Amino acid sequence: MFQGASSISLDAKGRLSIPTRHRDVLLKNGGQLTITRHPHGCLMVFPRDEWTVFSARVAQLPISAQWHKRLFLGNAMDVEMDATGRILVSPELRAAAHITKDAMLMGMGSHFELWDKATYEEKEAEALQQETPEALKDFAF
Repeated sequence: MFQGASSISLDAKGRLSIPTRHRDVLLKNGGQLTITRHPHGCLMVFPRDEWTVFSARVAQLPISAQWHKRLFLGNAMDVEMDATGRILVSPELRAAAHITKDAMLMGMGSHFELWDKATYEEKEAEALQQETPEALKDFAF
């Protein structure tokens, strides 16, 4: 289970270093990952085995969700971690999420979200200003 936020920087070639606390788990699967777009404007980074489960669920969506199928499946790119724990994020995916250099890698359980840092901070501030979602009203903290 991946959790926690990491402030990271992409190098000039679009590579990012996976935080060391996550590398061992990812290397157990051969360091094979899949990156795709998320409708909220970030990227999702899946270990390959989790991508297989997610993509199978997406493939079963009805025709009314065809654009979401295109978003998830049509933009998916397989990558591998190199010996130093870096992955290459394609120019197309970086552009789609407006990621240039500074980014946030968020552990989301079975996968990660990769955000442009400024965009993430803006959206987080907006979310904190909103009323508590109905689903959380009876949630005990």
